[in-house]
Amino acid sequence: AAASFFALTLASAQAQPTASILTMTPPQNVLQLSATGMVEVQQDLLTLTLSTTREGADANAVQAELRKAVDAAMNEVKKSAQREQMDVRSGDFNVHPRYGRDGKINGWQGRAEIVLEGRDFPRITQAAARVPSMTIGNIEFGLSREARGKVEGEAQAMAIERFKARAGEIAKAFGFAGYTLREVNVSGEDSGYQPRMMSMAKEMRAGAAADAAPVPIEPGKSVVRITVSGSVQAH
Repeated sequence: AAASFFALTLASAQAQPTASILTMTPPQNVLQLSATGMVEVQQDLLTLTLSTTREGADANAVQAELRKAVDAAMNEVKKSAQREQMDVRSGDFNVHPRYGRDGKINGWQGRAEIVLEGRDFPRITQAAARVPSMTIGNIEFGLSREARGKVEGEAQAMAIERFKARAGEIAKAFGFAGYTLREVNVSGEDSGYQPRMMSMAKEMRAGAAADAAPVPIEPGKSVVRITVSGSVQAH
């Protein structure tokens, strides 16, 4: 019986596969690099925020006054709304307590916004001027989806060509005949140059009367950047 057990154990051990040790050779002659393509384009999107504030002893009363002001402003600006030329949406709406020196609540104050956004700048500024109950809180310029899409392809092609040229130059500088692409990553961003804003005094007067003149604005330019980064195998 002992002999049989030994034979079975030996056979089982012989049936187990022999483990092999694999040695991974680290990659050699791999170059990490990046290149950027930049295109400057005129900003064609305006985002204008109208805001108003209210305060009082009762939170519900403050909220009701804010809602009334927003409804009146919405009814006015929606007369000029047109898809993509001037879209209208509600913005921030909040009511929070006001504290005295003793740390106790002595009143409530709130703020509400509506946002006008689009590519028709005169339409937007004229609509904002017709809202006497709200003031201009913020003006931002940017790129519409269509404008960004037109220049992203150009910036990307520029970045790819620069990446390829740089990879070839570096490979040759190290004495290699050429290279093959290992991995690549493409990323993009755009940054804008905002125009000089009007003074706060003008801002507060912008909605002071129903016949107020439109706020003078001048858009700047945005720079669309596409960056191509990755690694190549020199050979």
